[in-house]
Amino acid sequence: MKNITQNKVHFIGIGGIGTSALASYFLHKGHKISGSDLVASETTDDLKRKGVRIAISKKSKKLPKNLDLVIFSPAIPRNNLELKEAFRLQASGSRLRVLSYPEALGELTRQYFTIAVSGTHGKSTTTAMLALVLVKAGLDPTVIVGTKVKEFGGSNCRIAAKGEPRQGQGKSKYLVIEADEHMASFLNYRPQIIVLTNIEEDHLDFYKNLGNILKAFKKYISFLPSDGVLVANKDDKNIRNINSKFKNQKSKSQFKIQNYSLSQSEAKKLRSILKIPGEHNVTNALAVFKVAKLLKIPEKKIIEALSEYRGVWRRFEVSRRRIGGKNVIFVSDYAHHPTEVEATFKALQQKFKNKKIICIFQPHQQQRTFYLFKDFVRVLKSFPGYRLIITDVFDVVGREKKGIAKKVNAKMLVSSIDEPKVIYMEKKNILNYLKRNLSGGEVVAVLGAGDIYKLII
Repeated sequence: MKNITQNKVHFIGIGGIGTSALASYFLHKGHKISGSDLVASETTDDLKRKGVRIAISKKSKKLPKNLDLVIFSPAIPRNNLELKEAFRLQASGSRLRVLSYPEALGELTRQYFTIAVSGTHGKSTTTAMLALVLVKAGLDPTVIVGTKVKEFGGSNCRIAAKGEPRQGQGKSKYLVIEADEHMASFLNYRPQIIVLTNIEEDHLDFYKNLGNILKAFKKYISFLPSDGVLVANKDDKNIRNINSKFKNQKSKSQFKIQNYSLSQSEAKKLRSILKIPGEHNVTNALAVFKVAKLLKIPEKKIIEALSEYRGVWRRFEVSRRRIGGKNVIFVSDYAHHPTEVEATFKALQQKFKNKKIICIFQPHQQQRTFYLFKDFVRVLKSFPGYRLIITDVFDVVGREKKGIAKKVNAKMLVSSIDEPKVIYMEKKNILNYLKRNLSGGEVVAVLGAGDIYKLII
Protein backbone atom coordinates (compact mmCIF):
# COMPACT_ATOMS: atom_id res chain seq x y z
CA MET A 1 0.00 0.00 0.00
CA LYS A 2 1.08 3.60 -0.59
CA ASN A 3 2.70 5.75 2.03
CA ILE A 4 0.39 8.51 3.21
CA THR A 5 1.82 11.81 1.95
CA GLN A 6 -1.36 13.86 1.51
CA ASN A 7 -1.60 17.51 2.52
CA LYS A 8 -5.33 18.00 3.15
CA VAL A 9 -6.86 15.30 5.35
CA HIS A 10 -10.46 15.20 6.56
CA PHE A 11 -11.69 12.95 9.38
CA ILE A 12 -15.33 11.84 9.60
CA GLY A 13 -16.02 10.98 13.23
CA ILE A 14 -12.94 12.88 14.37
CA GLY A 15 -13.99 12.77 18.04
CA GLY A 16 -13.40 9.02 18.29
CA ILE A 17 -10.53 7.92 20.50
CA GLY A 18 -8.69 6.32 17.57
CA THR A 19 -9.47 8.82 14.83
CA SER A 20 -8.57 11.76 17.08
CA ALA A 21 -5.16 10.21 17.81
CA LEU A 22 -4.51 9.75 14.11
CA ALA A 23 -5.67 13.31 13.43
CA SER A 24 -3.10 14.53 15.98
CA TYR A 25 -0.44 12.47 14.23
CA PHE A 26 -1.18 13.97 10.80
CA LEU A 27 -1.43 17.46 12.29
CA HIS A 28 2.01 17.08 13.85
CA LYS A 29 3.39 15.94 10.49
CA GLY A 30 2.34 19.22 8.91
CA HIS A 31 -0.85 18.23 7.10
CA LYS A 32 -3.90 20.49 7.01
CA ILE A 33 -6.58 18.74 9.06
CA SER A 34 -10.35 19.15 9.18
CA GLY A 35 -13.07 16.96 10.62
CA SER A 36 -16.67 16.43 11.54
CA ASP A 37 -18.65 14.71 14.27
CA LEU A 38 -22.17 14.47 15.64
CA VAL A 39 -21.41 16.01 19.02
CA ALA A 40 -18.72 18.17 20.58
CA SER A 41 -16.50 16.63 23.25
CA GLU A 42 -13.34 17.26 25.22
CA THR A 43 -11.49 15.60 22.36
CA THR A 44 -12.93 17.79 19.60
CA ASP A 45 -12.42 20.90 21.76
CA ASP A 46 -8.76 19.96 22.22
CA LEU A 47 -8.26 19.46 18.47
CA LYS A 48 -9.93 22.81 17.77
CA ARG A 49 -7.47 24.50 20.13
CA LYS A 50 -4.69 22.98 18.04
CA GLY A 51 -6.11 24.59 14.90
CA VAL A 52 -8.25 21.80 13.44
CA ARG A 53 -11.46 22.98 11.76
CA ILE A 54 -14.30 20.76 12.99
CA ALA A 55 -17.97 20.83 11.99
CA ILE A 56 -20.29 19.62 14.75
CA SER A 57 -23.71 18.72 13.41
CA LYS A 58 -26.20 15.85 13.36
CA LYS A 59 -26.87 16.74 9.75
CA SER A 60 -23.94 15.87 7.54
CA LYS A 61 -22.16 18.79 5.91
CA LYS A 62 -20.47 18.92 2.51
CA LEU A 63 -16.86 17.87 2.36
CA PRO A 64 -14.17 20.57 2.29
CA LYS A 65 -12.81 21.22 -1.19
CA ASN A 66 -9.59 19.86 -2.69
CA LEU A 67 -9.07 17.06 -0.19
CA ASP A 68 -6.32 14.50 -0.65
CA LEU A 69 -7.50 11.98 1.92
CA VAL A 70 -10.65 11.19 3.91
CA ILE A 71 -10.34 8.97 6.97
CA PHE A 72 -13.53 7.76 8.62
CA SER A 73 -14.29 6.05 11.90
CA PRO A 74 -15.61 2.47 11.52
CA ALA A 75 -18.58 3.61 13.63
CA ILE A 76 -19.75 5.91 10.81
CA PRO A 77 -22.70 4.37 8.91
CA ARG A 78 -22.23 3.95 5.16
CA ASN A 79 -25.25 6.15 4.45
CA ASN A 80 -23.51 9.16 6.03
CA LEU A 81 -23.71 11.92 3.40
CA GLU A 82 -20.10 13.02 3.78
CA LEU A 83 -18.86 9.45 3.46
CA LYS A 84 -21.08 8.76 0.44
CA GLU A 85 -19.72 11.88 -1.25
CA ALA A 86 -16.15 10.86 -0.47
CA PHE A 87 -16.63 7.44 -2.05
CA ARG A 88 -18.33 9.06 -5.06
CA LEU A 89 -15.39 11.39 -5.60
CA GLN A 90 -12.91 8.54 -5.25
CA ALA A 91 -14.82 6.45 -7.80
CA SER A 92 -14.97 9.39 -10.23
CA GLY A 93 -11.20 9.30 -10.66
CA SER A 94 -10.30 12.30 -8.50
CA ARG A 95 -7.08 12.31 -6.48
CA LEU A 96 -9.05 11.69 -3.28
CA ARG A 97 -8.37 8.52 -1.30
CA VAL A 98 -10.88 7.21 1.25
CA LEU A 99 -9.68 5.00 4.10
CA SER A 100 -11.20 3.73 7.30
CA TYR A 101 -9.27 4.48 10.49
CA PRO A 102 -7.92 0.88 10.65
CA GLU A 103 -6.82 1.05 7.00
CA ALA A 104 -5.00 4.35 7.56
CA LEU A 105 -3.33 3.12 10.74
CA GLY A 106 -2.48 -0.07 8.89
CA GLU A 107 -0.45 1.93 6.38
CA LEU A 108 1.53 3.48 9.23
CA THR A 109 2.29 0.05 10.71
CA ARG A 110 4.10 -0.82 7.48
CA GLN A 111 6.37 2.22 7.81
CA TYR A 112 7.57 1.54 11.36
CA PHE A 113 8.77 -1.30 13.55
CA THR A 114 5.32 -1.78 15.02
CA ILE A 115 4.43 -3.27 18.39
CA ALA A 116 0.68 -3.93 18.57
CA VAL A 117 -1.08 -4.54 21.89
CA SER A 118 -4.16 -6.70 21.38
CA GLY A 119 -6.76 -8.53 23.43
CA THR A 120 -10.24 -8.14 24.87
CA HIS A 121 -9.07 -6.33 28.02
CA GLY A 122 -6.05 -4.35 29.18
CA LYS A 123 -4.98 -2.92 25.83
CA SER A 124 -4.87 0.76 26.79
CA THR A 125 -3.05 0.22 30.08
CA THR A 126 -0.53 -2.18 28.56
CA THR A 127 0.08 0.13 25.58
CA ALA A 128 0.65 3.12 27.86
CA MET A 129 2.94 1.16 30.20
CA LEU A 130 4.98 -0.17 27.28
CA ALA A 131 5.25 3.25 25.65
CA LEU A 132 6.53 4.79 28.88
CA VAL A 133 9.14 2.05 29.28
CA LEU A 134 10.38 2.72 25.72
CA VAL A 135 10.48 6.45 26.41
CA LYS A 136 12.44 5.86 29.63
CA ALA A 137 14.88 3.67 27.69
CA GLY A 138 15.45 6.42 25.10
CA LEU A 139 13.84 4.53 22.21
CA ASP A 140 11.59 7.52 21.39
CA PRO A 141 8.46 5.70 20.16
CA THR A 142 5.50 7.08 18.25
CA VAL A 143 2.38 5.94 20.09
CA ILE A 144 -1.31 5.62 19.21
CA VAL A 145 -3.34 4.62 22.26
CA GLY A 146 -7.05 4.42 23.09
CA THR A 147 -6.96 6.75 26.08
CA LYS A 148 -5.34 9.95 27.33
CA VAL A 149 -1.90 9.57 28.88
CA LYS A 150 -0.73 12.15 31.43
CA GLU A 151 2.89 11.78 30.38
CA PHE A 152 1.89 12.65 26.81
CA GLY A 153 0.38 15.93 27.93
CA GLY A 154 -3.05 14.35 28.32
CA SER A 155 -2.99 13.17 24.70
CA ASN A 156 -3.75 9.81 23.12
CA CYS A 157 -0.90 10.30 20.66
CA ARG A 158 2.85 10.68 21.08
CA ILE A 159 5.09 11.60 18.17
CA ALA A 160 8.73 10.53 18.07
CA ALA A 161 10.94 13.53 18.74
CA LYS A 162 13.84 12.44 16.56
CA GLY A 163 12.38 12.48 13.08
CA GLU A 164 10.97 9.89 10.68
CA PRO A 165 11.84 6.19 10.67
CA ARG A 166 14.43 5.50 7.98
CA GLN A 167 14.29 1.96 6.61
CA GLY A 168 13.96 0.53 10.09
CA GLN A 169 17.05 2.34 11.35
CA GLY A 170 17.44 4.84 14.17
CA LYS A 171 15.79 5.33 17.54
CA SER A 172 12.56 6.69 16.04
CA LYS A 173 11.63 3.49 14.23
CA TYR A 174 9.20 2.25 16.90
CA LEU A 175 5.43 2.58 16.65
CA VAL A 176 3.38 1.29 19.60
CA ILE A 177 -0.34 0.94 18.92
CA GLU A 178 -3.46 -0.30 20.63
CA ALA A 179 -4.86 -2.82 18.14
CA ASP A 180 -8.63 -3.13 18.49
CA GLU A 181 -10.40 -6.35 17.53
CA HIS A 182 -13.81 -4.71 16.99
CA MET A 183 -15.05 -5.30 13.43
CA ALA A 184 -11.72 -7.15 12.91
CA SER A 185 -9.92 -3.80 12.66
CA PHE A 186 -6.59 -5.39 13.62
CA LEU A 187 -6.51 -7.41 10.37
CA ASN A 188 -5.30 -4.21 8.70
CA TYR A 189 -2.12 -4.04 10.81
CA ARG A 190 1.29 -5.56 10.12
CA PRO A 191 3.25 -5.49 13.39
CA GLN A 192 6.62 -7.08 14.13
CA ILE A 193 5.58 -7.82 17.73
CA ILE A 194 2.05 -8.67 18.87
CA VAL A 195 1.16 -8.56 22.56
CA LEU A 196 -1.87 -10.71 23.31
CA THR A 197 -3.37 -9.95 26.73
CA ASN A 198 -6.49 -12.16 26.74
CA ILE A 199 -9.35 -13.32 24.52
CA GLU A 200 -12.99 -13.40 25.58
CA GLU A 201 -16.46 -13.04 24.16
CA ASP A 202 -17.17 -9.42 23.26
CA HIS A 203 -18.48 -7.46 20.26
CA LEU A 204 -20.91 -10.32 19.65
CA ASP A 205 -23.04 -8.03 17.51
CA PHE A 206 -20.21 -8.42 14.97
CA TYR A 207 -18.59 -11.79 15.76
CA LYS A 208 -21.72 -13.74 16.86
CA ASN A 209 -19.70 -16.30 18.87
CA LEU A 210 -16.33 -17.08 20.44
CA GLY A 211 -15.36 -19.34 17.54
CA ASN A 212 -15.40 -16.42 15.11
CA ILE A 213 -13.42 -14.29 17.56
CA LEU A 214 -10.71 -16.95 17.77
CA LYS A 215 -10.61 -17.26 13.97
CA ALA A 216 -10.04 -13.52 13.65
CA PHE A 217 -7.23 -13.54 16.22
CA LYS A 218 -5.56 -16.52 14.52
CA LYS A 219 -5.66 -14.75 11.16
CA TYR A 220 -4.26 -11.56 12.71
CA ILE A 221 -1.40 -13.41 14.39
CA SER A 222 -0.60 -15.26 11.15
CA PHE A 223 0.42 -11.93 9.59
CA LEU A 224 3.50 -11.78 11.83
CA PRO A 225 6.69 -11.99 9.75
CA SER A 226 9.13 -14.89 10.14
CA ASP A 227 11.29 -12.76 12.46
CA GLY A 228 8.24 -11.54 14.39
CA VAL A 229 7.27 -12.39 17.96
CA LEU A 230 3.97 -13.18 19.64
CA VAL A 231 4.08 -12.19 23.33
CA ALA A 232 1.19 -14.11 24.84
CA ASN A 233 -0.53 -14.43 28.23
CA LYS A 234 -0.12 -18.10 29.10
CA ASP A 235 -2.72 -17.81 31.89
CA ASP A 236 -5.53 -17.25 29.38
CA LYS A 237 -7.16 -20.49 28.18
CA ASN A 238 -8.20 -19.13 24.79
CA ILE A 239 -4.69 -17.87 24.11
CA ARG A 240 -3.29 -21.27 25.08
CA ASN A 241 -5.67 -22.78 22.52
CA ILE A 242 -4.33 -20.49 19.80
CA ASN A 243 -0.70 -21.05 20.83
CA SER A 244 -1.08 -24.82 20.59
CA LYS A 245 -2.44 -24.53 17.06
CA PHE A 246 0.58 -22.49 15.91
CA LYS A 247 3.04 -24.75 17.75
CA ASN A 248 1.57 -27.84 16.09
CA GLN A 249 2.13 -26.36 12.63
CA LYS A 250 5.47 -24.76 13.46
CA SER A 251 7.92 -24.32 10.60
CA LYS A 252 11.35 -22.72 10.23
CA SER A 253 9.77 -19.59 8.75
CA GLN A 254 7.27 -19.10 11.56
CA PHE A 255 7.42 -16.34 14.15
CA LYS A 256 8.49 -17.00 17.75
CA ILE A 257 6.10 -17.29 20.70
CA GLN A 258 7.14 -15.78 24.04
CA ASN A 259 4.77 -16.51 26.94
CA TYR A 260 4.28 -14.62 30.20
CA SER A 261 2.41 -15.73 33.32
CA LEU A 262 1.62 -14.71 36.89
CA SER A 263 3.67 -17.75 37.91
CA GLN A 264 6.86 -15.99 36.77
CA SER A 265 9.27 -14.81 39.44
CA GLU A 266 9.00 -11.26 38.08
CA ALA A 267 5.33 -11.11 39.15
CA LYS A 268 6.29 -10.77 42.82
CA LYS A 269 8.70 -7.95 42.04
CA LEU A 270 6.10 -6.13 39.94
CA ARG A 271 3.46 -6.42 42.69
CA SER A 272 5.84 -4.66 45.07
CA ILE A 273 6.57 -1.69 42.79
CA LEU A 274 3.30 -1.03 40.91
CA LYS A 275 1.29 1.98 42.10
CA ILE A 276 -1.92 0.78 40.42
CA PRO A 277 -3.97 -1.98 42.12
CA GLY A 278 -5.22 -5.31 40.84
CA GLU A 279 -3.74 -8.61 39.65
CA HIS A 280 -4.87 -7.74 36.12
CA ASN A 281 -2.38 -4.88 36.16
CA VAL A 282 0.40 -7.20 37.33
CA THR A 283 -0.41 -9.30 34.26
CA ASN A 284 -0.31 -6.19 32.04
CA ALA A 285 3.06 -5.24 33.50
CA LEU A 286 4.42 -8.76 32.87
CA ALA A 287 3.57 -8.37 29.18
CA VAL A 288 5.45 -5.08 29.10
CA PHE A 289 8.39 -6.66 30.93
CA LYS A 290 8.60 -9.44 28.32
CA VAL A 291 8.51 -7.05 25.34
CA ALA A 292 11.07 -4.71 26.94
CA LYS A 293 13.47 -7.63 27.48
CA LEU A 294 13.04 -8.59 23.80
CA LEU A 295 14.10 -5.05 22.92
CA LYS A 296 17.14 -5.46 25.20
CA ILE A 297 16.05 -2.75 27.61
CA PRO A 298 17.89 -3.13 30.94
CA GLU A 299 15.74 -4.51 33.75
CA LYS A 300 16.60 -1.52 35.93
CA LYS A 301 15.01 0.82 33.35
CA ILE A 302 11.93 -1.37 33.03
CA ILE A 303 11.31 -1.49 36.78
CA GLU A 304 11.98 2.23 37.14
CA ALA A 305 9.45 3.13 34.44
CA LEU A 306 6.76 0.76 35.72
CA SER A 307 7.20 1.98 39.30
CA GLU A 308 6.54 5.54 38.09
CA TYR A 309 3.41 4.61 36.15
CA ARG A 310 0.36 6.28 37.71
CA GLY A 311 -2.32 5.05 35.33
CA VAL A 312 -4.17 6.68 32.44
CA TRP A 313 -7.47 8.46 31.89
CA ARG A 314 -10.44 6.47 33.19
CA ARG A 315 -8.41 3.35 34.02
CA PHE A 316 -8.88 3.25 37.80
CA GLU A 317 -8.21 6.98 37.89
CA VAL A 318 -8.26 8.13 41.51
CA SER A 319 -8.81 11.73 42.63
CA ARG A 320 -10.25 13.74 45.52
CA ARG A 321 -13.62 15.44 45.03
CA ARG A 322 -16.26 17.31 46.99
CA ILE A 323 -19.86 16.20 46.59
CA GLY A 324 -22.52 18.13 48.47
CA GLY A 325 -19.83 19.71 50.63
CA LYS A 326 -18.40 16.29 51.58
CA ASN A 327 -14.87 15.13 50.75
CA VAL A 328 -14.76 11.79 48.94
CA ILE A 329 -12.32 9.60 47.04
CA PHE A 330 -13.45 9.47 43.41
CA VAL A 331 -12.56 6.57 41.11
CA SER A 332 -13.31 6.74 37.39
CA ASP A 333 -12.96 3.54 35.39
CA TYR A 334 -13.72 2.56 31.79
CA ALA A 335 -14.84 -1.00 32.70
CA HIS A 336 -17.77 -2.02 30.50
CA HIS A 337 -17.34 -5.77 30.02
CA PRO A 338 -18.19 -8.23 32.84
CA THR A 339 -14.57 -9.32 33.24
CA GLU A 340 -13.39 -5.70 33.41
CA VAL A 341 -16.10 -4.80 35.94
CA GLU A 342 -15.11 -7.79 38.08
CA ALA A 343 -11.42 -6.79 37.96
CA THR A 344 -12.33 -3.23 38.99
CA PHE A 345 -14.45 -4.50 41.88
CA LYS A 346 -11.49 -6.55 43.12
CA ALA A 347 -9.14 -3.57 42.75
CA LEU A 348 -11.55 -1.35 44.72
CA GLN A 349 -11.72 -3.93 47.48
CA GLN A 350 -7.92 -4.34 47.49
CA LYS A 351 -7.09 -0.63 47.58
CA PHE A 352 -9.91 0.59 49.85
CA LYS A 353 -10.34 -2.28 52.33
CA ASN A 354 -11.70 -0.19 55.18
CA LYS A 355 -13.68 2.36 53.16
CA LYS A 356 -17.39 2.54 52.39
CA ILE A 357 -17.66 2.04 48.61
CA ILE A 358 -20.53 3.38 46.50
CA CYS A 359 -20.39 2.50 42.81
CA ILE A 360 -22.35 3.78 39.81
CA PHE A 361 -22.34 1.52 36.75
CA GLN A 362 -23.50 2.59 33.30
CA PRO A 363 -23.86 -0.42 30.96
CA HIS A 364 -22.38 0.33 27.54
CA GLN A 365 -24.31 -0.54 24.39
CA GLN A 366 -27.62 -2.38 24.31
CA GLN A 367 -26.21 -5.27 22.30
CA ARG A 368 -23.30 -5.94 24.67
CA THR A 369 -25.72 -5.87 27.61
CA PHE A 370 -28.05 -8.28 25.82
CA TYR A 371 -25.42 -10.80 24.68
CA LEU A 372 -23.52 -10.83 28.01
CA PHE A 373 -26.55 -10.40 30.29
CA LYS A 374 -25.96 -13.52 32.43
CA ASP A 375 -22.30 -12.61 32.97
CA PHE A 376 -23.25 -9.08 33.98
CA VAL A 377 -25.78 -10.41 36.50
CA ARG A 378 -23.20 -12.78 38.01
CA VAL A 379 -20.51 -10.10 38.33
CA LEU A 380 -22.73 -7.24 39.51
CA LYS A 381 -24.28 -9.52 42.11
CA SER A 382 -20.78 -9.91 43.63
CA PHE A 383 -20.27 -6.16 44.23
CA PRO A 384 -18.22 -5.92 47.45
CA GLY A 385 -19.21 -2.42 48.55
CA TYR A 386 -22.09 -0.65 50.28
CA ARG A 387 -24.28 0.40 47.35
CA LEU A 388 -24.23 -0.30 43.60
CA ILE A 389 -26.34 2.04 41.46
CA ILE A 390 -27.08 0.87 37.92
CA THR A 391 -28.24 3.53 35.52
CA ASP A 392 -29.59 3.36 31.97
CA VAL A 393 -27.62 1.74 29.16
CA PHE A 394 -25.43 4.14 27.17
CA ASP A 395 -26.53 3.84 23.53
CA VAL A 396 -23.74 3.97 20.97
CA VAL A 397 -24.78 5.95 17.89
CA GLY A 398 -24.79 3.78 14.78
CA ARG A 399 -24.11 0.56 16.71
CA GLU A 400 -27.54 -0.42 18.04
CA LYS A 401 -30.03 -2.68 16.30
CA LYS A 402 -33.66 -1.61 16.14
CA GLY A 403 -35.82 -3.20 18.78
CA ILE A 404 -33.04 -4.56 20.98
CA ALA A 405 -33.79 -1.99 23.71
CA LYS A 406 -37.07 -3.83 24.28
CA LYS A 407 -35.13 -7.00 25.11
CA VAL A 408 -32.74 -5.54 27.70
CA ASN A 409 -32.37 -2.54 29.99
CA ALA A 410 -30.89 -1.49 33.33
CA LYS A 411 -34.07 -2.28 35.28
CA MET A 412 -33.96 -5.87 33.98
CA LEU A 413 -30.39 -6.18 35.23
CA VAL A 414 -31.31 -4.96 38.69
CA SER A 415 -34.36 -7.23 38.83
CA SER A 416 -32.27 -10.27 37.89
CA ILE A 417 -29.54 -9.41 40.41
CA ASP A 418 -32.13 -9.16 43.21
CA GLU A 419 -29.81 -7.71 45.87
CA PRO A 420 -30.93 -4.94 48.28
CA LYS A 421 -27.63 -3.06 47.84
CA VAL A 422 -28.04 -3.02 44.03
CA ILE A 423 -30.54 -0.41 42.86
CA TYR A 424 -31.65 1.25 39.63
CA MET A 425 -31.59 5.03 39.30
CA GLU A 426 -31.95 7.49 36.43
CA LYS A 427 -28.70 9.32 35.82
CA LYS A 428 -30.25 12.73 36.42
CA ASN A 429 -31.12 11.73 40.01
CA ILE A 430 -27.80 10.20 41.05
CA LEU A 431 -25.92 13.34 42.06
CA ASN A 432 -28.70 14.51 44.37
CA TYR A 433 -28.88 11.02 45.89
CA LEU A 434 -25.15 11.20 46.65
CA LYS A 435 -25.42 14.69 48.13
CA ARG A 436 -28.15 13.50 50.49
CA ASN A 437 -26.49 10.26 51.54
CA LEU A 438 -22.74 10.92 51.74
CA SER A 439 -21.22 11.65 55.11
CA GLY A 440 -17.62 12.18 53.91
CA GLY A 441 -14.67 9.87 53.43
CA GLU A 442 -16.47 7.38 51.15
CA VAL A 443 -15.16 5.99 47.88
CA VAL A 444 -17.42 6.92 44.96
CA ALA A 445 -16.63 4.94 41.81
CA VAL A 446 -18.12 5.40 38.34
CA LEU A 447 -17.79 2.56 35.83
CA GLY A 448 -18.61 2.48 32.12
CA ALA A 449 -17.33 3.47 28.70
CA GLY A 450 -20.02 6.11 28.09
CA ASP A 451 -20.53 9.55 29.61
CA ILE A 452 -20.96 8.48 33.24
CA TYR A 453 -17.59 10.02 34.16
CA LYS A 454 -19.15 13.45 33.55
CA LEU A 455 -21.56 12.88 36.43
CA ILE A 456 -19.21 14.46 38.95
CA ILE A 457 -17.08 17.29 37.54
